[in-house]
Amino acid sequence: MKIAIDIDSTLHHYWDQFAAAAKRRFGVDLPYDQQVTWSISRLRPEQVRACVAETHAERTVLAAEPYPGAVEAIRRWKEAGHFIHITSHRDTGAHGHTVEWLDRVGVAYDELYCSYDKVTRCAEIGVDVLIDDSPVNLQRAIDEGITAATILHPWNRDLVEEEDVVAAEDWPALERELAPFLR
Repeated sequence: MKIAIDIDSTLHHYWDQFAAAAKRRFGVDLPYDQQVTWSISRLRPEQVRACVAETHAERTVLAAEPYPGAVEAIRRWKEAGHFIHITSHRDTGAHGHTVEWLDRVGVAYDELYCSYDKVTRCAEIGVDVLIDDSPVNLQRAIDEGITAATILHPWNRDLVEEEDVVAAEDWPALERELAPFLR
């Protein structure tokens, strides 16, 4: 099977990095537990873009630590013969240091794709499962016939309650929940 896996808020806890950038740059607090929608309404669009650019810069990318169990689950899937497609809503300029981070933390993968339209790419290459935190991407995956899976966050819980999304609080539980789909 082909498994596509997002990075930010899927392989590591990105929100802390993003919220720190928002506080440092614009003096805006963005508490994780209060981010219950995908929209970040406390920042203007250009401020969101500035925070994303900062958090996708080499220094910040390389400082990220994966969620417990993520690297090990992906390694087991790769060893079982699954194609691992790492996909991120990052500018292509972040590709090099994203590769460096994946290698540093030990993520086993076949392909890395940095793009602003990951679901289209997933459909093009025949991905079976997309693991992502974005309710927009999860819904688009469902619409494309791709099994959607996620680590639960305040912003994607509503979609998980409404749609058929494989979801768990952490990576060990997500690996267990996905096992029937990966046989």
